[in-house]
Amino acid sequence: LTAVIVIGVPESSVIAVLGSCGLAIGLALQGGLSNIASGIVLMFCKPFHVGDFIISGGISGVVKDIGIYYTLITTPDNQDIHVPNSTLSGSTITNLSTEATRRLDFDFNVSYDADLDLTRKVLLAAAQMNDLVMKDPEPVVLVTAHGASGVTVCLRVWCAAENYWTVNFDMWEDVKKAFDKFNIEIPYNHLNVTIDNK
Repeated sequence: LTAVIVIGVPESSVIAVLGSCGLAIGLALQGGLSNIASGIVLMFCKPFHVGDFIISGGISGVVKDIGIYYTLITTPDNQDIHVPNSTLSGSTITNLSTEATRRLDFDFNVSYDADLDLTRKVLLAAAQMNDLVMKDPEPVVLVTAHGASGVTVCLRVWCAAENYWTVNFDMWEDVKKAFDKFNIEIPYNHLNVTIDNK
């Protein structure tokens, strides 16, 4: 800087050029520096750990590695996604691994002609027959809405976190079979076509 000024280049021009270069470099490194800062925040605040199943920004999976720039997440269908730490720190993070138990709510539509007492008994029996459904808290059945074509009945059960998906798929199948057995109708849209031969 001294040599440039000695040969006659105005000091203000040199400082302006250096300032512009510094600004350009700062903007170029902005994303990287943001990721580093976010990585440090994630490591200290620890909203999740390696091995946790998280949902954030439309991405869900198991955390495999928390790096200084990126966090590696493996999705349920075994895809590795490298998520920028700035994206995670700026999004809502749902950690599904912090609690030992999870609740499942199943909403079923049944016909207005269906016997609600029978429907409640059938749903509770289906839940109690599943060994992975917890007995405490016990399953409950609630009427939650009167829809356009039927009544919405919610079956609420609890299970161990590791059994969540197994219980989820089992209950949908078991309830359908139970409804068929006791002739409890699940309403669906019908299309009536009338032909006028005039």
